[in-house]
Amino acid sequence: MEITDYINNDYKPLPIQENISNVQDFFSDVAFSHFPVVDERVYLGSINADDAETYDSEKKINDYRFNLDGFYARTTMVWLDVLEIFAQNQTNIVPVLTPENRYVGYYEIQDVVRFFYDTPFLREQGGIVIVEKELLDYSMSQIAQIVESNGGRILGSFLSNSTSNLVQITLKIASGSVNEIIQTFRRYGYVIISENQEDTYLESLKERSDYLDKYLNI
Repeated sequence: MEITDYINNDYKPLPIQENISNVQDFFSDVAFSHFPVVDERVYLGSINADDAETYDSEKKINDYRFNLDGFYARTTMVWLDVLEIFAQNQTNIVPVLTPENRYVGYYEIQDVVRFFYDTPFLREQGGIVIVEKELLDYSMSQIAQIVESNGGRILGSFLSNSTSNLVQITLKIASGSVNEIIQTFRRYGYVIISENQEDTYLESLKERSDYLDKYLNI
């Protein structure tokens, strides 16, 4: 299934000449944080539900057109880019435009999250490993090589945290020995952030240290 299969048209976009009183009634009936506004199928922006409550009910959307939020997604965007638009604009709805700027509908956040749930990253079984390295020193090709050289297969990866010096990469790995993969990451200078039941390296060192302490105390 493609992300565009989730384009919704249950509610028609609001015309620019719509009365604010009708917009306020609309938002009282739905749980949308925003909703798209058009002028003859040309997308102009999205009206914010909280802002609409403060507007003069006797006026029209056109009187507040310069307050519209201009965010949107393209039909050519992948789901991760769409999800980023939701996050950046703190919205639960994103209008969708064709490359020719024609309005075709909108995405709802729950549908995009559902699409994410259906991806192999979440659906297929595998181990989660989070590694950290200096920002200028990590390589996605090297990460893939480490996983695959140990018989693993990457189901998905993304940068889960980043600072001016360090970056953390979250991996979901199928097949292979996660423990061997983790030890290889360490040999290449990666710090392991996640705790995994197969990561026996640190536990083994702790056990040996405890044994040595007991031996020396005899």
